[in-house]
Amino acid sequence: MLRIVAHAALIAAALALASCGFADSRAPVPEFMRLKEAEQPPPEPAPDVKRVVREQINVVFLNTSYPREVHVAPPHREVRGPGWTACVRAQLTSATGSTLGTQIYIVTISAGKVVDRRRAEADDICGSETYEPI
Repeated sequence: MLRIVAHAALIAAALALASCGFADSRAPVPEFMRLKEAEQPPPEPAPDVKRVVREQINVVFLNTSYPREVHVAPPHREVRGPGWTACVRAQLTSATGSTLGTQIYIVTISAGKVVDRRRAEADDICGSETYEPI
């Protein structure tokens, strides 16, 4: 029984000492025991949305949709990340060849590349944006 208690005490002491080495930057321990805060990368500059969409039009629209009259809105900082978002609208054609009319997408741009796109919804700001042709 004494052996079990001694092992439990040793394990508890080891855990207590080990946890000191993992104190975060705001923990009430001496400075040398705290983890350093991760440095935030500098914000990337606003992308040239016209150029990015023109060069990566196949990422934004399917080839078979034959995008025409492509227009882009100014970029806005991404709320959930370091990138940028912009609204893109174009006249599209369906797979059957009938016209879909004007469709609006929101693209996410990071490091000069389109990393995501989704169809704009009613509560997005794309309806009030000012668009320019690419």
